[in-house]
Amino acid sequence: MRTGKNWILAAFFTITFALLLVLMLSEFTHVQAKDQTGGDNNKETAAPVSSNEVSIELSEIAQKSIGLKIEVADIRSIEKILLINGIVKADPDRVGEASTRAEGRVENLFANIGDRVKKGQTLATILPRQIGNPPPVLITAPLSGIVVERNITLGSTVESNEALFLISDLSKVIVEGEVFGSDVSKVQLGQDARIRLDAYPDSVFNGKVTFVASRLDPIKRTLHLWVSLDNKEELLKPELFAEVTLVIEHSREVITVPVGAIIDDGAEKFVFVKNGKRFVRQDVAIGIRDDRYIEITDGLYPGDEVVTDGNRQIYTKWLFSR
Repeated sequence: MRTGKNWILAAFFTITFALLLVLMLSEFTHVQAKDQTGGDNNKETAAPVSSNEVSIELSEIAQKSIGLKIEVADIRSIEKILLINGIVKADPDRVGEASTRAEGRVENLFANIGDRVKKGQTLATILPRQIGNPPPVLITAPLSGIVVERNITLGSTVESNEALFLISDLSKVIVEGEVFGSDVSKVQLGQDARIRLDAYPDSVFNGKVTFVASRLDPIKRTLHLWVSLDNKEELLKPELFAEVTLVIEHSREVITVPVGAIIDDGAEKFVFVKNGKRFVRQDVAIGIRDDRYIEITDGLYPGDEVVTDGNRQIYTKWLFSR
């Protein structure tokens, strides 16, 4: 009887020891597995690099080839603006006609359309149709500028007070525009204005409102205005179409970047930030904007260098690098 009990106890201890051994081996294997996979799930592990973190490196030659331009994110005031269409015109105070009081025949011509002339310069001579063979009448330029019209030819007959030449000084021009009646309160003399033309897409010309009509056009129900601006290089040619930005007021100061720095792929808005020779995509949140700058509400700090020209080419390279 005692022998049977001893056998049962021996079997019990043997089974218990075997179970403990199995549990220990299982725990050891689990620990090894955790070590191989980076350990405990509660422990912080390195996240996989986001596709947005891919950076693009460009050599100086590559930067020049894409016309790369960089501007700094900065604190600026966003402006409230009004956009209207306009057309370049000669300043009416800088246009003059050359005419004659005598009837006669054109004897000599010394100027043609496009010629640059000085005030008092002889443009033509007229042989008067009078008794006694009077001396030729000199036709002179009333002001310095460019001959924009010539209404006579050699040997042609002219009448008294006939306009023979039109001279225009284009060192200053105006841009004519009009606003709807509902926007009349937004326009005033001395108002700052910016002019853009398709002919010069990378240029902005600054001027001021120097004329506002006293009444609306009775048919179109619009208010006529002029913006005057310097044109020393004479880039602004009469009759060119223009986009006029009238500055109405300034907003609070906010972090901004040029409008051209923002890329919108339909899902996200982002910029490329310069970091040495590398360019990193940075998602941003935007706020208000005007024709030049856009507010950044999240994603950038003042002083960050962002790509304004060439960013589309960098974006294409970025897409292929993902």
